[in-house]
Amino acid sequence: MTASPRRLRKAVLPVAGLGTRVLPGTKTTPKELLNVVDRPILSYIVEEAREAGIEHIVFVTGRAKQAIEDYFDHQIELEAQLLAKGKTDILEMMNAELAEAGEMSFTRQMQPKGLGHAVWCARDIIGDEPFAVILPDVIVDSAPGALKQLANVYAEVGGNVIGVEQVPESETHKYGIIDPSAHDGRRFAMKGMVEKPAQGTAPSNMSISGRYILQPEIFDLLETQERGAGGEIQLTDAMARLMQTQSFTAYEYEGVTHDCGDKIGLLRANVALALKRADLGDAARAAISALL
Repeated sequence: MTASPRRLRKAVLPVAGLGTRVLPGTKTTPKELLNVVDRPILSYIVEEAREAGIEHIVFVTGRAKQAIEDYFDHQIELEAQLLAKGKTDILEMMNAELAEAGEMSFTRQMQPKGLGHAVWCARDIIGDEPFAVILPDVIVDSAPGALKQLANVYAEVGGNVIGVEQVPESETHKYGIIDPSAHDGRRFAMKGMVEKPAQGTAPSNMSISGRYILQPEIFDLLETQERGAGGEIQLTDAMARLMQTQSFTAYEYEGVTHDCGDKIGLLRANVALALKRADLGDAARAAISALL
């Protein structure tokens, strides 16, 4: 436990994945730019990061991902047309998402070696600072945002903090699962974790759900991390090693998780978030009811 944790300023967003679970929609469009209601998945993720106080976002990209960088840049012709037609409300909404000077960096993951390798690719930009990792195909519908909830815990306890949620016992083999040693409300002290344990062997039903705050020492471990589940360099495996020398706190955040990297999850996110919208909820409900 750290009395005065170093300030959390940076976040890594690994966006190099091919999005094979939502093909053919991701053949030419990055999965992170698929729409949920009227804006891309990544828009929700960046909004969550900014709410948590993140000042610098590092995107770990791959080939055919240039559109992600373009999304957070000016579109001069489009902006001029919107202004000329008096559509200033849409223009203001678009401009609110633009990157501030120096707020975003982009680096390449040259080979698909797993989440751990993707995070390691950001090492020189993150430097010797604590940082967040946000999986960019997981939207958490919550207020405050999931990362903000984790950041509040980090400010109190320091060390490493990861977001978790309960999953059915029958589903634990699909996720990274924590091995808790103590439980205090929504907080869990941890003694271990395992990536996709064999069915029936999971140490708990608390799954690691795509939100992390990590110390920079993880980079040295990732550099030598051997391939694990799926033949990939797993972030979970490196975190388990880091746990031998640093504290880890799991926090069961409040909110509803939507896995938008899956076809049904993406559909569910569209329906759920459309129904919550003050401007679209009634029309969305009527449209859905008419189909049932």
